[in-house]
Amino acid sequence: MLASAYKDLGAYTDQNNIYALGEHTTAEMFPPTRGVDWGDNGVWRTLDSHTWDATHSAIRETWNQLNQRVYKATEILASNPSAAQAAEAKFLRAFHMSHVMDFWGKVPFREVTEADDVNPRVMSRSEAFDLVVKDLEEALPNLRKLGPAPTNGVASKAAANALLARLYLNKAVYKAANPAGPYTFDKADMAKAIQYADAVTADGYKFEKNYFDNFSDASTSEVIFVSNEGTAQNRWFMTLHYNQNPSGWNGFTTLADFYDTFDKDDSRIGIKPAANGKQYSGIGYGFLVGQQVDDAGKNIVDTRSKKPLVFSRDVPLAGAATEKGIRVIKYHPANSGKYILLRYAEVYLAKAEALFRSGDVPGALKLINDLRIARGAKAMTALTEQSFFEEIGREMYWEGGKRTVEVRFGKYTTGTGVTVNEPYTILFPIPATAIVSNPNLVQNEGY
Repeated sequence: MLASAYKDLGAYTDQNNIYALGEHTTAEMFPPTRGVDWGDNGVWRTLDSHTWDATHSAIRETWNQLNQRVYKATEILASNPSAAQAAEAKFLRAFHMSHVMDFWGKVPFREVTEADDVNPRVMSRSEAFDLVVKDLEEALPNLRKLGPAPTNGVASKAAANALLARLYLNKAVYKAANPAGPYTFDKADMAKAIQYADAVTADGYKFEKNYFDNFSDASTSEVIFVSNEGTAQNRWFMTLHYNQNPSGWNGFTTLADFYDTFDKDDSRIGIKPAANGKQYSGIGYGFLVGQQVDDAGKNIVDTRSKKPLVFSRDVPLAGAATEKGIRVIKYHPANSGKYILLRYAEVYLAKAEALFRSGDVPGALKLINDLRIARGAKAMTALTEQSFFEEIGREMYWEGGKRTVEVRFGKYTTGTGVTVNEPYTILFPIPATAIVSNPNLVQNEGY
């Protein structure tokens, strides 16, 4: 059953559901409708504009996927596992439950010993946080110690410590009386985030020398935890144009406002295509803007519009021409690694932010500048909450966690494209089907 639980991590590699709730609802990703393409009854547009309701398919499917995985881990824990197996099951339960807690603010929970006709009890966000932390802390002593590797697809001490650093950094959000804040970042919680981040570093993790190697099969120093089920191919199919090689679905873009936050020398902005005749060499890394070329370096012509395929900075939400919008490639079809669920840079940034929120701005600035210099960007002379927020975006873009960052920084309901900017959209609605099946669930405020 533990092997099956690891296979279930493949849900995180889909461009829909879990990933969509974490990215499409933010100012980092944009889902233009191109004629009839990507209309899909408005499911993408409503995520971008925060106009979802309790019947939205991605919200329903994500709820079901995550809660099913929580229950499977609970089943493993009830089946007389070894100490090592129990530790891995507790990590997996914590990993999935942390997403339920983050997205909905409450978590249904059923013990394996309870009859099918017993309605699951519902934990508050605060109670769920406490259980997630308890699972991870109990798991730590019996998890294996693993250093960085591109196929780290099992729970490890580093993975548990990385998740604990994330949790304590966000504890103010999860313990707040009002989900929309204000949030009070306690120094003791920030100290915990630093402690767990340092534990990851102690296991041998450090920055990858070349940024895009992180997402390749040659990564050496940052990959903490991946899904070995499936591949990262959805990440290039969802954005590449159908006249590129490989032929994509011509879907999602980023926005010029986000692209413009990068220095021109920042390696994270991308690498131009080699276009040397090798398979997929016409595809660059990072942000794809302007004229696109094939593997031989020849300009691509859009076979539908008969115009040169020039990815533009501008892109409308509806009625977009096929070439509109800046595309993003982090996993490259020529050398993609497994899909990353936890990466060292996030842990490093969690430590820097914890220092910043604790009042140690010089210490945080040093860490940020060490990262920027490693990525080829200029050092900052000062650090503000806004510049910190932007740096997280430059490092972690399109990796699935931007919603959590925007909420923590108070930017989630004010981003580009948001139509409904009411505080209640900080949480998603409990799916209508879940409300009907479990009378213990009470719909989140505003829905």
